[in-house]
Amino acid sequence: MNLGLMFDALLVLPSGIGLTLTLTGLSLTAGFLLSVPLAFARAFGRPSLSFAVLAYTYVIRGTPMLVQLFLLYYGLSQIEAVRASVFWVILKDPLWCALFTFSLNSAAHTTEILCRGLQSVPMGVIEAAKALGLKRLQIARLVTFPIAFRISLPAYGNEVVGMIKGSSLASTVTLLEITGMARQMVSATFAPYEIFIVAGAIYLALTTLAVKATQFLERRLSTVGTLKQRRKARLRPTLPDHEITTLAP
Repeated sequence: MNLGLMFDALLVLPSGIGLTLTLTGLSLTAGFLLSVPLAFARAFGRPSLSFAVLAYTYVIRGTPMLVQLFLLYYGLSQIEAVRASVFWVILKDPLWCALFTFSLNSAAHTTEILCRGLQSVPMGVIEAAKALGLKRLQIARLVTFPIAFRISLPAYGNEVVGMIKGSSLASTVTLLEITGMARQMVSATFAPYEIFIVAGAIYLALTTLAVKATQFLERRLSTVGTLKQRRKARLRPTLPDHEITTLAP
């Protein structure tokens, strides 16, 4: 094992971390924003709408993300109408193709995760919110979604980790994130063993940070109610004891 080459890789490969985090962060953000309305439609929508969302998630989750990326980047370029459209300015860029593919993939997985969380919210909580006079949108925003998000957070943490690792597929469309930088070094040094060990260690560090951040957020959300109750208890004034008096005869 060439330790000097591993040290060189340790100096070069971190330059791809920025692109890896950019792809991961933007894809997760876009996927989450898209998945929230889809999850409500999947859980509470009309059968036709719920089935349409199910068909989308079924196809995306059931096919490899690499195949989806190749179909978007290499496949659409074979269609003359696409090359002549205004969308070709975006679709010919590998960065946008990767972002679009990763976002759709993340949205499909997150939709199913949030759907299970929404379906796990007790009906009694929703009925109580209705009894208080809250409107449907208020119930979804203030009651249903916060509870569902807390329930779904462990599973969503796995989606974050999966997207960090899945971003390595962007190297197949010429993007120089961590894996792309590693492949470039391998083509120059013909030493895949040492270089990909360093690349794997970098991914392991990133996923470990993501897991720790998810665990911290879980603990934070599980104790926020308790902390508020304790704070209110400290601020609440102590009621004086009532003296027992007896009426004089």
